[in-house]
Amino acid sequence: MSLEVSGLVKSFGAREVLRGIDLRIEPGEIFAIAGPSGAGKTTLLRCVDFLLRPETGSIRYDGATTPAEPAPAIALRRRIGMVAQNPLLFRGNAAYNVSFGLCIRDVDEPELSRRTADALKALGMSDLAATRASVLSAGEAQRVAFARAVVVRPDLLLLDEFTANLDPTNVNILEGAVREYNRSTGATVILVTHNMFQAKRLANRVALLLEGRIVEVGAVPEFFENPKDPRTRAFVTGEYAY
Repeated sequence: MSLEVSGLVKSFGAREVLRGIDLRIEPGEIFAIAGPSGAGKTTLLRCVDFLLRPETGSIRYDGATTPAEPAPAIALRRRIGMVAQNPLLFRGNAAYNVSFGLCIRDVDEPELSRRTADALKALGMSDLAATRASVLSAGEAQRVAFARAVVVRPDLLLLDEFTANLDPTNVNILEGAVREYNRSTGATVILVTHNMFQAKRLANRVALLLEGRIVEVGAVPEFFENPKDPRTRAFVTGEYAY
């Protein structure tokens, strides 16, 4: 899925959080949005995911604007998956959580069971399928949330600081799962992170967002090794803290 954001403005009261965002994200790429806390990264992702409505601007999905009618809007939203920093899991076990999206899509039982088992296996969670979500560790819960997002095969996968505060083992498992999902499906992935090392490991291109504005967008080698904007250079080298 391609994504084109034009002139996006979002405010909360008198505070303007997004100040005219323009971005184009190509089908099948892993695109990182980097920046410090409070830059507007999560707000931008929530606008893309229909969770917030911007004051002005537009978002085009595969060249089409956001549908105004409920039915096509729901159909488009079902092509998008999201994993938040602190996911909310449902009551029940890990398998129930992963299968939920398939249930509401009326997937038949044999396929539902197979896809749920495959998703859990891909995240190293097969042995914990029957474990209640309430007793999972933070890393295990995040792996369940990721499996729940990708089991429905979204064309656009949104990741919001999805490995923040996790141990290296869980970070490695989840980053590997992102690469594999992108490789095997051709889905577009948008990764929001303040971790420049993660952006460098996963992304094809990176955008730096500061104070609600896009400072620079570039392919990973150029972005990190030869940034054009001095603010980008300061951010990637750690010279300044914003």
